[in-house]
Amino acid sequence: MSGEKAYDEQKAEKMLELQQRCSECQKCGLCAGRHNVVFGVGDPCADIMFIGEGPGEQEDLKGEPFVGKAGQLLDKYLTAVDLDRRSNVYIANIVKCRPPQNRDPLPEEQDACIPWLREQFSIIRPKLVVCLGRIAASKIIKPDIRITRERGKVFRKGGVLMMPVLHPAALLRNPADKAPTLEDFLKIQELLSDIRNNDE
Repeated sequence: MSGEKAYDEQKAEKMLELQQRCSECQKCGLCAGRHNVVFGVGDPCADIMFIGEGPGEQEDLKGEPFVGKAGQLLDKYLTAVDLDRRSNVYIANIVKCRPPQNRDPLPEEQDACIPWLREQFSIIRPKLVVCLGRIAASKIIKPDIRITRERGKVFRKGGVLMMPVLHPAALLRNPADKAPTLEDFLKIQELLSDIRNNDE
């Protein structure tokens, strides 16, 4: 077995162990109403990680992030730039359990849950993080983010490139924003290409 393959398998094992621990989490009140912990999906060796705010109804029922209408739209953007949730990205949320009536997760709920995301990040060690929507961007990039003005802008934190984009649910409400978001995803594709070329 090559060293690289062994390293990849080690990451996968660590992620599975983390998922098992997370599935028993009761750190905040959101656990009381959940059907499933929505841990994350994708390749633990991915160069890019997408982070949303929290699961909705469909995600809670299926146990996977972004599987409703917003998720289907996200998949279209991913496909447009040669990305795929199963093979070369990792997708997770700030909170792993659905807030009631899809409300925004409360600050204390985010604080209780974010250690799971930090552990996911430490396993994956992505080179690029894309925050889907205002809540994820304000928690991960900077508290005073202005998502409509700063979407598509590249930030650097701790040696990691970060970009906020509009949440796919917001695009369903405001279809005029779909074309500018495609431009953001094309920029993501360029950034990934540059990252991979620099690694060679």
